[in-house]
Amino acid sequence: MNFKPMVINLIYIALLLFVSCSSPQVQITESNAEITSAKNNSENNFTAKVIRIIDGDTIEVLYHELPVTIRLEHIDCPEKKQPFGTKAKQTLSELCFGQNIEIEFNGDKDRNGRYICVLYNEDGTNINKKMISLGMAWHFKKYSKDNSYAELENEARKNKVGLWQESNPIPPWDWRK
Repeated sequence: MNFKPMVINLIYIALLLFVSCSSPQVQITESNAEITSAKNNSENNFTAKVIRIIDGDTIEVLYHELPVTIRLEHIDCPEKKQPFGTKAKQTLSELCFGQNIEIEFNGDKDRNGRYICVLYNEDGTNINKKMISLGMAWHFKKYSKDNSYAELENEARKNKVGLWQESNPIPPWDWRK
């Protein structure tokens, strides 16, 4: 007899009971412990501990004892094998690894199922914007219309900060092709 489906269902029921008792605005659903708030978007903030840095624009947090993968909104960092890819990952780690961070969740997920969010570290720094201003990321204009990120990118380019030290840096969306 296969007990795996029964165990999964029991864990799912236990999580539903736990969450419904401890946090009425958060709903855990069967598919990847989705984070959805019953409040409006301006109140979709939550706090979680950063437990892993996947790359320069992707982290994993522990939320209600469940790992949740988050993609930083508005930015795109160099890929691992690209120049500054490792440096972007290290920079993100320095900004937030091990911290309880504030997460602004807009309700969207990317095609890989990652939650798209803006992050604030324990100092209150907007991590997404900091990655741009340190020259560790491009403004991801295809998915972001927030001009403040474009302005930060232009300033980093002008000052030849981070990846802008390269004579002709290749955007990650071109590198991935």
